[in-house]
Amino acid sequence: MQENLISILTPFKNTAEFLPECLDSVINQSIDNWELIIIDDHSTDNSHSVVSNYANKDSRIKLFTNEGNGILDALRLAFKKSEGNFITRMDSDDIMIPNKLETLVENLEKFGKGYVAVGKVKYFSNIGISDGYSKYERWLNKLTETGTNYSEIYKECVIPSPCWMMHREDLITCDAFNPDLYPEDYDLTFRFYKHSMACIPCDEILHLWRDYSTRTSRTHEHYAQNYFLEIKLKYFLELDYDSNRPLVIWGAGFKGKTIAKLLLDNQVPFHWICDNPKKIGKSIYDQLMLPFSFLETISSPQSIITVASPKAQKEIRLYFKNLNMFPVKDYFFFC
Repeated sequence: MQENLISILTPFKNTAEFLPECLDSVINQSIDNWELIIIDDHSTDNSHSVVSNYANKDSRIKLFTNEGNGILDALRLAFKKSEGNFITRMDSDDIMIPNKLETLVENLEKFGKGYVAVGKVKYFSNIGISDGYSKYERWLNKLTETGTNYSEIYKECVIPSPCWMMHREDLITCDAFNPDLYPEDYDLTFRFYKHSMACIPCDEILHLWRDYSTRTSRTHEHYAQNYFLEIKLKYFLELDYDSNRPLVIWGAGFKGKTIAKLLLDNQVPFHWICDNPKKIGKSIYDQLMLPFSFLETISSPQSIITVASPKAQKEIRLYFKNLNMFPVKDYFFFC
């Protein structure tokens, strides 16, 4: 391990079109004490030769071929080959703002171990950014500005996979890239949360996140919604569920039904409420659908919220605030 060296871990596969911009943005960082451990995950285009040309000109760029298959095997190899005291990720189709590494490492040096440095992100695309991605960007950056990322961890991934940095020892404490769980970035975020790696507030955009039609998060089965719900519930039951308190599911749409089925599979008892008069009083999965008024009959519940409407979520937050109940303790938004 080399003190003050930043190891950037970057898997790539068939991103030849974007690699020059990515690599140039790394080379043009405001500090130069970095190494780029870049892993070819069996590309079939000319990505390997693009990176090889850069590596031949800059010894800090260290190119390897994945010994296994997929992003997790590539990340494990990259981490194994890395020598830095500071570890960060980078996606091969994205762009670093020039002061990204400097800002992240300065924040880590200021706060010390037990923290993860994060930065704000901005999506870009030559075909425009969808409303969904724009909302995600605003939501994520708002959390990052205050370092309150974990307060909504069960909604979406609250730490962008290519815009974090932490001490090597802390990443090892969190079991690095060893678990075979997808989405791998969300799983790692939950492990940061599990090990109380506090997020350092940051109000700067440090990373440009490229969106395009063949991007992995748009096309791979591991990023399908059912995987998100499974990983959310796995960590909820492990980290935040209190079996001494009654558990309540809010909502009976697709997400509510999926969560209910997963809870039944895990033999976790729960009550189920909704506001649909056509469902109230009937049973789904042999579970009686109850009206919201049922909440008045139980003491100190924990609630999983699967209601997606922003207006309804605002009303739900106010409801819990009036009861002096708190997010990621008493209630958990799963959407």
